[in-house]
Amino acid sequence: MPATPAWPPKSAPRLFVAETLAAGAAVRIEGNPAHYLARVMRVAPGDFVILCDDVTGEWAARVTDAGKRDVVLEVAEMLRPREAVPDLWLCPALLKKDRFDLILEKATELGAARIQPLVTRRCVADKLNLERARAITTEAAEQCARTALPELAEPVKLDALLAGWPESRALFFADENGGEPAAAAFAAHKGSPAAILTGPEGGFDEAERAAIRAHPAARPVTLGPRILRGETAAIAALAAWMATAGDW
Repeated sequence: MPATPAWPPKSAPRLFVAETLAAGAAVRIEGNPAHYLARVMRVAPGDFVILCDDVTGEWAARVTDAGKRDVVLEVAEMLRPREAVPDLWLCPALLKKDRFDLILEKATELGAARIQPLVTRRCVADKLNLERARAITTEAAEQCARTALPELAEPVKLDALLAGWPESRALFFADENGGEPAAAAFAAHKGSPAAILTGPEGGFDEAERAAIRAHPAARPVTLGPRILRGETAAIAALAAWMATAGDW
């Protein structure tokens, strides 16, 4: 007897949409996502697409019309509720575009709840195209079958970040000059709100380092004996946190 095929098919395209989804709802896809469905994936009426709304979860939707400019779907049923996300923020200093793109992608894959870009004195960039950044995080979530997107904030300067920091959230400062071993520090704060702060290509200057260390929420940590590039430090610290205090 032949095996029952998976439903919906594992090869079904995945998309995040702005609408809050519910069974029976009609969803119209336009623009680049419609082009992807109609021209790249070549969906036709009767085919299934997986939709996520970053609110309720993941849904199977049936294509009812596939035109040149839009694709219309009918939401059929929920497949999974929105995943629980550990309460961890990543606060990386802005880097060159391709390197910061990597942070956005991997932070999404690893499960950061919020990405708060940071501007420091040695940053080579001081602006971020938020629309483009959201497209990167959304595509990463779609490719990894996530049902939640990280919150993506406008870049802020270091002094503003420290001035408005919530007292209840530990701020783990990845300091190249040393600190408590990261894994031990993370494990000791398991279950509590936390954030990880990483620096730019040239590192923090002495005044910035002193300001961070003087903050009551700051916990200087070391990521080991090797000097890491900015994107490597952010990704490595996030992975270490997930392994010791997150949901791995």
